[in-house]
Amino acid sequence: MSLPRGPSGARPAHAEAPTLTFTRFLACTATALALALAWDASALDLPLARWFGTAQGFALTHDWWLQNVLHTGARQAAWALLLALVVMVWRPLGPLRALPKADRAGLVFGILLAALVVQVLKRSSLTSCPWDLQDFGGTARYVSHWRWGVADGGGGHCFPAGHASTAFAFLAAFFWLRPWAPRAARWWLGLTLLAGLGFGAVQMARGAHYLSHVLWAGWFCWLAGGLFWFAVQAWRARRADATVTSAQVRA
Repeated sequence: MSLPRGPSGARPAHAEAPTLTFTRFLACTATALALALAWDASALDLPLARWFGTAQGFALTHDWWLQNVLHTGARQAAWALLLALVVMVWRPLGPLRALPKADRAGLVFGILLAALVVQVLKRSSLTSCPWDLQDFGGTARYVSHWRWGVADGGGGHCFPAGHASTAFAFLAAFFWLRPWAPRAARWWLGLTLLAGLGFGAVQMARGAHYLSHVLWAGWFCWLAGGLFWFAVQAWRARRADATVTSAQVRA
């Protein structure tokens, strides 16, 4: 696989021995898939939701701190970070200075793609939020999110977790950082996972999502971000091979 040079002309830190092959990516993805499926099979979504909600609803739904700071404010902060990353395509700071401009642009597109995938799934889903369920004072009945196309009598459009994906979408940046700034990539991965789970916990406490919604949001963002990065690398490799072949023919 042909990898571009950085702004200083240096090769990626792991150009000689990549630490994330496609096989390893698939293994990580399959492991995460198994964990998410295991949680689904446990049928613990509703029991966990009952920690926060009763037949009268969720006491923390309109909690000022959760609603205005950790939901609205956190979402705005995520958009501000994305905007900063867009600016840094042209004026990079910190670890992003090690990346070629094309990779900085790819990093931004990867984040947007991951967020878009979750939003498309969310808009297509008929699964309602916990606060819509009869168990918690609403009108909907519980229907598994995997019974695609089956309405539950509620508002729907609640699977996967949108707010958690606001953070999880940034998992896509890990793949672009890893070859050039591996230490920063590891920190980015860990902090993004913590942020996504934290965002998800806020919405679970408010009655907006089940834990399964949060886990699947993270999995879809990881999958979309990783597949996009590997697709770009495969395209680069084919283009480099075509260039070499063309040069050999001319010679």
